[in-house]
Amino acid sequence: MPFVRIDWFPGRTVEQKRESVEVLTREICRIGKCEPDSVGIIFTDVDKEDWGCAGKLFADG
Repeated sequence: MPFVRIDWFPGRTVEQKRESVEVLTREICRIGKCEPDSVGIIFTDVDKEDWGCAGKLFADG
């Protein structure tokens, strides 16, 4: 069962998440030759003060 986890900053609408699930599921099934009911996707909203990269927090600009 393919499982996709997407960590991103807050602010996406339900419509954006819905479209993401539809497109990602379709493409994973196309590439992986699997059925849609075998694909799992979870979104995690991570605040900028809780995410760092290149030695600094995203909240710091």
